[in-house]
Amino acid sequence: MKSMYEMPKVIAEIGCNHKGEMEIAKELLKVAALSGVEVAKFQKRNNKELLTEEQYNAPHPNPINSYGDTYGAHREFLEFDINQHKQLKTYAESLGLIYSTSVWDTTSAKEIASINPELIKVPSACNNHFEMLKVLRDEFEGEVHISFGMTTKEEEEEIVSLFEETNQGKRLVLYSCTSGYPVPFEDICMLEIVRIKEKFENRVKAIGFSGHHLGIAVDIAAYALGATWVERHFTLDRTWKGTDHSASLEPTGLRKLARDLKATYKALTYKQTEILAIEQVQRDKLKYRKQ
Repeated sequence: MKSMYEMPKVIAEIGCNHKGEMEIAKELLKVAALSGVEVAKFQKRNNKELLTEEQYNAPHPNPINSYGDTYGAHREFLEFDINQHKQLKTYAESLGLIYSTSVWDTTSAKEIASINPELIKVPSACNNHFEMLKVLRDEFEGEVHISFGMTTKEEEEEIVSLFEETNQGKRLVLYSCTSGYPVPFEDICMLEIVRIKEKFENRVKAIGFSGHHLGIAVDIAAYALGATWVERHFTLDRTWKGTDHSASLEPTGLRKLARDLKATYKALTYKQTEILAIEQVQRDKLKYRKQ
């Protein structure tokens, strides 16, 4: 009997873990492709638009992770321009990966939409940026993936309803997410996957899980609970300088995650017959027979 489950899809969230260097970004793509994931994702910000002048000129809240004298300088150091994103998209596709980007503001949404990726991600921090969401709804034709970290149930409804106004709800993939780096297990709240699925599965394309926790066991459970998409931060070295590295998977972890999710997909079926062929051999040899 066929499984009720769809094949899981894994997003390797590179984000800004490239440290502002294209060669590291390309190496991350290469390793992601070898790990067996489907998607590799970056981030795009227009920092002058996204940040107030005060935020831009303030020191980084955690100076040990900063790549500049101010938070704005730090963010600019890590930012790739649209031509670099075009290069990364071309390179990712040459490796058999789907390229994607999280967008944080209206300008970035327009820029990334212009290069026509298969999907664009909206991070939890910006899912109430309705001007940006309208750009993705009205000026982009691919899938729109939206994380629901630090989001109220009322806000969730507003987000989905915005896309339904123009019959675009079926382009959405909604992610259960807890916004923290890293997130302790008791705060992952995985049954939110079930709640979101029950409320929205008939209104959107799919449900996902975006994790910032340690290890990979929880992601397997997320898939079993109904999250078709699993997104995890990815780095080459968790000790590198930067906010996200400590909550990221290294290459071995990413490879094991992709492997284990595919194995779980194979396992989530019913028996096709009462006694499987593999069991019949053991039944003939071991099953108790009344004398």
